[in-house]
Amino acid sequence: MTRTTRIASDAVPVLGQGTWQLGDRPAKRQQEIAALRLGMELGLTLIDTAELYGDGASEDLVGEAISGRRDGLFLVTKVLPGNASSRKKIVAACEGSLRRLRVDHVDLYLLHWRSGEDLPVTVATFNELADSGKIRHWGVSNFDVDDLAELRSIPGGDRVACNQVLYNVSRRGIEFDLLPDARARGLNVMAYTPIEQGRILGNSALAEMASRHDATPAQIALAWTVRQDGVIAIPRASSPEHVRENAAASRIQLTDGDLAAIDRAFPPPKKKRALEMI
Repeated sequence: MTRTTRIASDAVPVLGQGTWQLGDRPAKRQQEIAALRLGMELGLTLIDTAELYGDGASEDLVGEAISGRRDGLFLVTKVLPGNASSRKKIVAACEGSLRRLRVDHVDLYLLHWRSGEDLPVTVATFNELADSGKIRHWGVSNFDVDDLAELRSIPGGDRVACNQVLYNVSRRGIEFDLLPDARARGLNVMAYTPIEQGRILGNSALAEMASRHDATPAQIALAWTVRQDGVIAIPRASSPEHVRENAAASRIQLTDGDLAAIDRAFPPPKKKRALEMI
């Protein structure tokens, strides 16, 4: 049974599918489409992409993968901050994403990061897009606590549904303030790069736990990331084998001893850290 959490009013799987760098290599296209489709079949029905990825190539790949399979999916895409400086640019960017994805709406539309956007205009336009049915919910990415406070001070900013940030066993800074604040406000946190692009997989603590759980270090890292309510992880998988590995991670139940071992290997923050980004 697929574990779920909520984004606004919608139940979504705690493990989705990321697509950064998918669509960049034509020779891998059919394999990547097959991987996305297998993920859907295995319950990884949240798919995250962005207009930035491959300058739209990732959205186009997703559009082909989900053709005829839109029902039951939760589609997430993102607008570049440079395209969030005016209502006209935001609407044009959203329509471009819808065209590449070959859908009439996305379920969650995110501001990718802060840099040159007009935040009040972004909020107003996102709410307009939601009211018109082109998006169902909107959120942000790479926003720290102060950014979220500024967002909520803007009329309509309280409709934010999600904050997508870098979070994994080796990048735990958000646990000090951002994650508790999100939980208190009912704001979902979506973790990108949940296995640190593979750099953490040689860690001995993860390897020892993987052996005991008949799992892989990547599965342990994913299980740790989604162990708490309100957190979704969006690992990328470009092959069917990788998709199966990811999908099985949500069924792993880490023990208190496991969590303590991870805390020793990757200590939690004791003070405020600047929000990390990749």
